Amino acid sequence: MLWAVRMRLSTFGILVMLVHAAAACEFGPVPYSITGIVCRMTKPAALLLNQETARVIQTAFRNAKFPNITGERSMRLLGKVVYRLTNIQVNDLSIERSEVELKENDAIHIAIKNVTAFFKGSLTYGYAGAWFLQLFHSIDFEIESSIDLQISIKLMCQKDQVAADASDCYLTFHKLTLHLQGDKDPGWLKQLFTDFISFTLKLVLKSEVCKEINFLAQMLANFVHDLAANFVRDEDIRLDISLASVPLIKANYLESHHKGFVLYKNHSDVFSDSVFSPSLLTESRMLYFWLSEHILNSLASAAFLDKRLGLTIRGEKLQALFEMEDTEAQRKAVQMIFQGTAYNDSVAKVWSLAHPQISVQPEGTVVKSLVGVEIRIFPPGEKPLVALYMEKEITVTVQAAYAEKQLILHPLDSRIEFKVFKCTSDPTGNDPSVRNFLQTMISVVGIPEVISRIEPALTSLMNSKGLHLFEIRNPEIITRKGYIIVQLDFSFPNHLLLDFLEQRL
Repeated sequence: MLWAVRMRLSTFGILVMLVHAAAACEFGPVPYSITGIVCRMTKPAALLLNQETARVIQTAFRNAKFPNITGERSMRLLGKVVYRLTNIQVNDLSIERSEVELKENDAIHIAIKNVTAFFKGSLTYGYAGAWFLQLFHSIDFEIESSIDLQISIKLMCQKDQVAADASDCYLTFHKLTLHLQGDKDPGWLKQLFTDFISFTLKLVLKSEVCKEINFLAQMLANFVHDLAANFVRDEDIRLDISLASVPLIKANYLESHHKGFVLYKNHSDVFSDSVFSPSLLTESRMLYFWLSEHILNSLASAAFLDKRLGLTIRGEKLQALFEMEDTEAQRKAVQMIFQGTAYNDSVAKVWSLAHPQISVQPEGTVVKSLVGVEIRIFPPGEKPLVALYMEKEITVTVQAAYAEKQLILHPLDSRIEFKVFKCTSDPTGNDPSVRNFLQTMISVVGIPEVISRIEPALTSLMNSKGLHLFEIRNPEIITRKGYIIVQLDFSFPNHLLLDFLEQRL
């Protein structure tokens, strides 16, 4: 029996080595050169997540599939004693405390202290005596144990994503007591079978529990990857978050580097001039995200190709745009453009003529775009008429913030340059009143109106991915030349991992 247990452990070890062999990922010779996204989780965040460790360990014990244990031993006078433990399962479990430590360039060390576990099952035993006497009995048993658990989780690259290897797992038994039930005088039986099976039982429990913990660690790593991949995908536009370099474990933080290439239908982009360096991030907050300017440009290009950069304005919204102030110049411009047609019989369309160019600067994110604007009127009893068409290059600096589960975009320092201007009531273009009015209207009302449409759309998109489930505290969006840093503290939604484990197991 002991040989069989050792064979199981050896087979498990071989499987672990095969996983390591399959986990190797090849990266380029220049560190971080293709890094578009970086995630850094500092020690306080790791400590917060460690509070969920008890749930994972409890799930590991509950879902471990303990094999039947069979053994025999020759006893003087009694002959051969045969026993079999079946239907072993966890009856009760409690954990006193859990501690986590980050070992630089090594692993995440988790110490689970004073795990009190009760196992139950059935014990069948028999004697094959020298006088051909055979007696067999079956009784219920309960095993009371006190265990310390040591787990070292290594982060590695497997299939270009972060994988967790928790095969380095040890159980230390402080107590392992076998309680027999249903026997009139179980004292000598208890001593007999405890001596027989305690060593083997420890091996079996360690093997199965550690194997289950390793399985859950890999499952949770895949869950986090899938959660992140879903967060950065919307319909046909997604980001490639495969690893750009080996994950790092430092004494005060964990860090993973991802490519962040934008993928859209048959289009994909690459770059190899990332400016990321670990020194760009600090360790004072719980969570950091570093985003390359290249990603924003590529996302803008994909949104343009997907025909998302358009806006239609009618009715009261259109009226609010053109009646921002009651002046003679405003009334004259409105009369020339709409030619007496009511706002409800008019429609304005705004769209990007080319994909916007985005650059990140210390003062904010600078968006430069060539935009087309068309105002079409529908005079009663007449054919529709394009009353105004213009193309203009708009450059606007946007500052972003996140508060009360809402994305906030604040436009400032906008510049407008007309490229094409056609107004049916002024075919020569000699009357500057319309152009001057539109210049002011676009700066003061038009750009804020577009931004006000983008804010709730992006907030809704992020919340649909589950961002609203987290309690985010004091988030900061910092722009520097060529990149953005998002840094924050957070509270973890307790039910997230538990719900996931219950759904998958």
